[in-house]
Amino acid sequence: MLAAEVVQRLTARSLRVATAESSTGGLAGHLIVTVPGASRVFEGGVTAYGLASKLQWLSVPEETIAAYGSVHEATALAMARGARDALDVDIGIAETGIASETDNPERPGGLWCLAIVGPGGYEHVERHHFEGERQARMQAAAARMLRLIINYLDAMR
Repeated sequence: MLAAEVVQRLTARSLRVATAESSTGGLAGHLIVTVPGASRVFEGGVTAYGLASKLQWLSVPEETIAAYGSVHEATALAMARGARDALDVDIGIAETGIASETDNPERPGGLWCLAIVGPGGYEHVERHHFEGERQARMQAAAARMLRLIINYLDAMR
């Protein structure tokens, strides 16, 4: 299970993480807290589904939203930074996406942007298109968030 691996590996390194989730509604954070010992590594998360919460709770710059929209790599990166700073942890991880189908080919259903920030200026952002129905897409995005943490820890070696 990815969440168990995340908790075990963060514990081994004495690192703490916080999440900023939009379209998953807090699913990645939920997966982490299902693991015994999660309290050693998970400080909490912000479910910033609406624009106001991204701006107020995560300090996403208004200019970023105005220039790129709420589902964009720059927005995801700002959300990850905001989670790390607001919850005073080592690692911030974020997602913002479109769970349901749309009529806009520029912003199709399944589009997601994910980001992770860590110590020493580490920043990584990804864009994905997840297939399937709404729930499947949300599950895929949450799993990818956990995988980003593992990839970051692998890069630290």
